[in-house]
Amino acid sequence: MSDDQSWKAQLNLPKRDTRPQTDDVLNTKGNSFEDFYLKRELLMGIFEAGFEKPSPIQEESIPVAIAGRDILARAKNGTGKTAAFVIPALEKVKPKLNKIQALIMVPTRELALQTSQVVRTLGKHCGVSCMVTTGGTNLKDDIMRLNETVHILVGTPGRVLDLASRKLADLSECSLFIMDEADKMLSRDFKTIIEQILIFLPQSHQSLLFSATFPLTVKEFMVKHLHKPYEINLMEELTLKGITQYYAFVEERQKLHCLNTLFSKLQINQAIIFCNSTNRVELLAKKITDLGYSCYYSHARMRQQERNRVFHEFRQGKVRTLVCSDLLTRGIDIQAVNVVINFDFPKTAETYLHRIGRSGRFGHLGLAINLINWNDRFNLYKIEQELGTEIAAIPATIDKSLYVADDASAVPVPFPIQQQHQQSQQQVHQQQYMPPQQQQQAMPPQHGYPMQGIPQQGIPPQGIPPPQMQAHFAAQPQY
Repeated sequence: MSDDQSWKAQLNLPKRDTRPQTDDVLNTKGNSFEDFYLKRELLMGIFEAGFEKPSPIQEESIPVAIAGRDILARAKNGTGKTAAFVIPALEKVKPKLNKIQALIMVPTRELALQTSQVVRTLGKHCGVSCMVTTGGTNLKDDIMRLNETVHILVGTPGRVLDLASRKLADLSECSLFIMDEADKMLSRDFKTIIEQILIFLPQSHQSLLFSATFPLTVKEFMVKHLHKPYEINLMEELTLKGITQYYAFVEERQKLHCLNTLFSKLQINQAIIFCNSTNRVELLAKKITDLGYSCYYSHARMRQQERNRVFHEFRQGKVRTLVCSDLLTRGIDIQAVNVVINFDFPKTAETYLHRIGRSGRFGHLGLAINLINWNDRFNLYKIEQELGTEIAAIPATIDKSLYVADDASAVPVPFPIQQQHQQSQQQVHQQQYMPPQQQQQAMPPQHGYPMQGIPQQGIPPQGIPPPQMQAHFAAQPQY
């Protein structure tokens, strides 16, 4: 066997993901990762992570980024954007230079943790050191970590600016600047901070901007800061092809009844349920737990270590249902999620797009169900028009082939999120993910999947629960 082939034979490859995929990720020019002339150590990490061939966004952006061009890329959520910028970053970083050489900016702490783990997983043979830094964590621990070698820094804007302005993070050799979810990064919340961070980078740095939507603010930033950017637009249609979308028209007081019916009827692997406020997130999580289902919740008012714990355990499949606010709409990639439910219908098409994109990841199949009341009907129509999509009325029976994998064992386990430098895994499991007084009333940590064995109830037209269920809920307070 030639040396060319022998290294491949020694790789520890994961089980193949045999689930069908849509052409959102299959419609490529036929290139392989080896066609990009990546270093062997990087190819080893790519193949051992289960990547077989590049998706369209990876195929378009990786060679251009390695060539040194600025990039402005639009691609749908769940089509491989993270690897599209992580792979060029790992290829370009010089392990022997003990400086920060690439800065990856993301809008949320959960996405920072996830992105840093993709860097570590793909780059595990490259000798590249990656650090994640976000608000809500101890600054002293970041300072200690920065005294060691860091090649790639992944972080949220406020903390990165803090470290750079205090001269704790030296960005003078950082020649690669990456923004994921660029539309959010250049919104009013972050734009000024991003502009201030750029002052600490070398003047001749390379910029890679990735997003699903590009509002005017991104165009303004491009004109001001990017040099002849290579523009990639893979957004002929906005919604993922593998996601089937339905609405159920229900009165507000019937929503919980309808949700319970869905739980008993659908074959849910993992589900994310979205509410429009933190109060409603907590209340709904309590109601779901009262019904006997395992459930966690997450929102921006929780302490960071609690959010990390919930996110980590949900990714690992220790709980089936996660109720959250729009905190987790950005980029969170959990392959096992096959159902997204909008308990509260979102106000904008952009939010809707990001929410439903949590299912149907990487060309696989998923289901999005929207609970609509009388006040949401105009928003529903507006979002359908803006996205050029159709949200159909929910049928009495939903075809399992639309969202259930034939072989459940084919669903890959996600990259484990390694806890930050300052927290050992043991410490995290000792922490309560919620203050004790809330824990009793909101979400007892029921691990496992109690949905099995619940009597199958039909979903009536329009999602209204059958009469025998209404008696069961008569004693429930109105939601």
